[in-house]
Amino acid sequence: MMHIIYHCVGGCHSSCTAAAIHLNMLPSDYVPNEYDLLKVPFFDALEKKDAGKIIYRGTDEWGNLIYTLGRQFVPNIVLSSIIDMWKILENSSEQLLLVNTIPCVNTLMRIGGFSSRRLHWVKFGRPIVAKGTIQAYENIAQVVEETKKIIH
Repeated sequence: MMHIIYHCVGGCHSSCTAAAIHLNMLPSDYVPNEYDLLKVPFFDALEKKDAGKIIYRGTDEWGNLIYTLGRQFVPNIVLSSIIDMWKILENSSEQLLLVNTIPCVNTLMRIGGFSSRRLHWVKFGRPIVAKGTIQAYENIAQVVEETKKIIH
């Protein structure tokens, strides 16, 4: 069993989409519509107080535990702390996989995510971030596919 943490700045969009694809809540072989994306219960749902929290999203078909993390703009500090704590707890490094979804993020995702989550302009920002996520979807699905290859 592995612990897989998909991480990005806010933990609301690219990492949540990756987790949903990994958990078969969203398709991996085609781009869903915005309605299906917005049905994912944890898409665009975190608040500022959730920054830095590792949030369990589900268990995949092989028994791996899937999480998301909003690590803000300090990945070197946050990710290093997670790895160090993992070692302190004497866990095998082969059981932890940190997956960065930031390379998939586009301008619409940044604008929509900032508007929806930071400014609390959800009605304005959510459709924008959803459209951006749809545009980035194939790249996010590719990250998940590569992750699944690593774990199997």
